[in-house]
Amino acid sequence: MAIMTAQLPLMLVPAGAVEIGEVAALVEDEAGGRVFVRGELVFAWNAGDELGRRLAAVQLVAIKGARAVRVAAGFGVNTETLRRWDNAMSEAGVVALVPGKRGPKGPSRLSHEVVADIRGRRLGGASLRAIARAVGVSEASVRRALPAGKQPGNQEVVDGAGDHGDACGDEGAGEAAAVELPVLPPPADRSGERAAARWGQLTAAEPVFAPAARVPLAGLLLAIPALEATGLLSCATTVFGCLRKGFYGLDTMLTEGVLRALAGEPRAEGATRVDPVALGRVLGLDRAPEVKTIRRKITALAAAGRAEELLAAMAAAHVARLEATNPDLLAVFYVDGHVRAYQGGRKIAKAHLSRLKFPAPATVETWVSDASGDPVLVVMAEPGASLAMELRRLLPELRRAVGDDRRVLVGFDRGGWSPALFAHMDAEGFDVLTWRKVPAENVEQDLFADLTYTDETGREHQWQVADTTVDLPTGDDQVFTMRQVSLLVADKSGRAKDGHDSTRQIHILTTRGDLPVEQVIYRMGSRWRQENYFRYARMHFDLDSHDAYTTTQDDPARLVPNPAKKKAHQQVLAARARYDRALAATDAAMLQAVSPPQGESALITNADHDRLTADLRAAQSDLNGAQKTHRQVQARLPLAQVNPGQQVLDIQTKLITHAIRIAAFNTATALARAIRVHTGYARANHEAHTLARQALTASGDIDPGDGVLTVRLDPLPTARATAAIAELCEHLTATQTRYPGTDLVLRYEVKTRP
Repeated sequence: MAIMTAQLPLMLVPAGAVEIGEVAALVEDEAGGRVFVRGELVFAWNAGDELGRRLAAVQLVAIKGARAVRVAAGFGVNTETLRRWDNAMSEAGVVALVPGKRGPKGPSRLSHEVVADIRGRRLGGASLRAIARAVGVSEASVRRALPAGKQPGNQEVVDGAGDHGDACGDEGAGEAAAVELPVLPPPADRSGERAAARWGQLTAAEPVFAPAARVPLAGLLLAIPALEATGLLSCATTVFGCLRKGFYGLDTMLTEGVLRALAGEPRAEGATRVDPVALGRVLGLDRAPEVKTIRRKITALAAAGRAEELLAAMAAAHVARLEATNPDLLAVFYVDGHVRAYQGGRKIAKAHLSRLKFPAPATVETWVSDASGDPVLVVMAEPGASLAMELRRLLPELRRAVGDDRRVLVGFDRGGWSPALFAHMDAEGFDVLTWRKVPAENVEQDLFADLTYTDETGREHQWQVADTTVDLPTGDDQVFTMRQVSLLVADKSGRAKDGHDSTRQIHILTTRGDLPVEQVIYRMGSRWRQENYFRYARMHFDLDSHDAYTTTQDDPARLVPNPAKKKAHQQVLAARARYDRALAATDAAMLQAVSPPQGESALITNADHDRLTADLRAAQSDLNGAQKTHRQVQARLPLAQVNPGQQVLDIQTKLITHAIRIAAFNTATALARAIRVHTGYARANHEAHTLARQALTASGDIDPGDGVLTVRLDPLPTARATAAIAELCEHLTATQTRYPGTDLVLRYEVKTRP
């Protein structure tokens, strides 16, 4: 007997239908809409019948034809809207689903006189917010009253009231201008240019923007003014000239790298997680380059071997910008090393990883930041080089970046401790700011005084400070005198013995005698801003990623520490410890031998003396032998003898990607700083970076025309965030920045909520 197996009923889906769950389907066309369940028609409505459409959605959930989430997605609404419809029908019946009247409920406030006043104020250069406050209308009304697509400086004066009637009679004129843009139309056809590029007949494709609404990642265009200020594009053009002929030019590749990093995908592999068409619209192309193209172009730049020149040029541009806009940030440069661990299988030199607290294969980089912690320059350190060695090598680079002979304050931590280096830096025109390395003698308590300082954010600091000088030995019986600022701080390690009031002294050394003591302390503590950059860049810009796995042979003739020297030194220490123990034991035995009981005499013969000092003489012999062996061992040997076959990772590719990430970080920081300074965002001191990242990934409209590229962003989730970004847009528009490679001046706006 045959057994029939259970089979789910076949779902009959009409042609062109949208599946809603497992059994329902939705068809919408010019005639209206229809809902099918298991192939049978259950709901239908005519075109324009919004009541019938809403009723079908609510009833489809009620009969359990599909889950609410799937119904909401199929009908193009969110679940909260669907829930409101259901509640409204439950409370007031089907009539509650009738759509209410959209738009203004009363007469327009944009009279002919008000429109003329608004346009006159805009021609005078007033901002939208200032006009709205002065006239007494909303910013949306101000936008509607202004001619669409006109810049404040380029508007023609409207004579008479010929256009006033349109502005007043149609409340949604400005909004209609935005709605008229096609929603995500096909990108401009660039097939001809791509064909020319394949045959080597195209130097680079120029950005061409097409009008489009609801463009994903349109917020990335907010970064263009700050990106231009970093100098990445201009410096790269100066250093590299251009890439070889092809569709994607040098400016396009670098802009794409920065914008992709700001979108959360700093590595080339991240291009697979970004829609190339969406990013291409922001770049003015039909699609953005993909992974293999990005790697090929960056490799071509690295092959030129001029990445160091690019970073040096960007550093000089950074210094020039700070001098023109904020000279206080040039008061100090912070220098620190950063260790990037390597997890591959190549033979890479080991370095100590402070986060892991043990040595591992790694590369070491030396970073230079300005007073606010923004990165200025990075150089690759030699394997095994100390911060003191790198500082000495870095001084010429810093001097070229500064561009003149002014004295520069350089701050660093104890890793750069070297009194000889301090004297050398002072002679070369650099001032030193660092922590004193322990052990150090404490300053007398009566030299300390209370000090209060208020920083640029209004935060108050209180310290107990002593201001003295100290002489440091530099060798050859020479000393170098430095200023020492001592602080009394809580001693956590001493609380068990002395209680919670236990304190200890820490000392700051500097060669700046004219700097107020509170500035010395504050600027030394501000070195942690560089550590904050390392942490932020690891989280958001993949600072420690390996952008290239190509390796080259390390210099076999380079002198490196001899491991045998360290072992010989350890043997000397062990021999000295044995000698000290033997000396103590011999002294005790000799004391006992020459101290007989009272009334008795002691006679120590040569044989007794030899017996008592036998262990000491043996320990002395071992110590002499260990010291002789230590002196004979060479301190440094060629790398080929110590670690043959050692390799180094590709430097040029990593430095180029570092240049892109420096530009991306400085761009994000500039936007966050603009939010704090130029907007009324209440929590800007805490959420500026978060708000900037949110705005950069927002969608919006792109509307080119009349030499202006208008970027009209969609509202953000909260009203306060939308208002802050609107103020930011006014500030960025005032910069009159042109999109790279075009004559289009960027203008930024934010849509108002309906």
